[in-house]
Amino acid sequence: MIISTNSPYFAPYPGFFQKAFLADVFIILDTVQFPRGTTWISRNRFKNDQGSLWMTIPVWKKGLGIQRISDVRICHEGHWAKKHLASLKQAYRHAPYFEDHRAFIEKIFPFPFEKLVDLNLEIIRYLMDVLDIKTEVILLSETGIEASGDQLLIEISRHFGVSKFLSQQCAQKYLSTYLFDHAGIELRFFKPPALIYPQLWGEFIGNLSVFDLIFNCGPKSKELLTQSLAQ
Repeated sequence: MIISTNSPYFAPYPGFFQKAFLADVFIILDTVQFPRGTTWISRNRFKNDQGSLWMTIPVWKKGLGIQRISDVRICHEGHWAKKHLASLKQAYRHAPYFEDHRAFIEKIFPFPFEKLVDLNLEIIRYLMDVLDIKTEVILLSETGIEASGDQLLIEISRHFGVSKFLSQQCAQKYLSTYLFDHAGIELRFFKPPALIYPQLWGEFIGNLSVFDLIFNCGPKSKELLTQSLAQ
């Protein structure tokens, strides 16, 4: 049995879902510290006629010190939500499968959420369903586990009684194989394979939000994700 973890990214890129697909249990780290700088938890890239289209969800940080991801609140001041929705519609109005997801986009992009994590989880669950990924998704906050670093991942593995932990290869230099071995847990590393698919607006851009994939490829999106894992 394999377990993996990830922060609750905003409209995640394909590698997030590839890792979830390879795991039996996927833990969303909703109670770890929210990064002070730029983060994929509050922004991601889409694509328009100018190239990469960045979208950032403004959140309250000033004067709040260190926050858990689960505590971060969305800033609803200004008209940025309407602008984001208009930008998405403009960018993808000619995408073959955009209309299939328009209702969901129009539901979430007024952002009827107080907490950033609630918005992100709504999107993640929707995308998991669209991609037909059956992996069990559990929030760290539901486990009661309080730890950090390697020990957090080891305690998560012990809590669910699993013997294999799947981590992003880019995290290899931060994790101690010795500690995992000592705990009787096999540490595996995963590098998301290159995923190329038909896109609008010229030259291909990789690692955009997976929305770009499903808007352009529709029902073939899961096949593209999983085929690339087998290569």
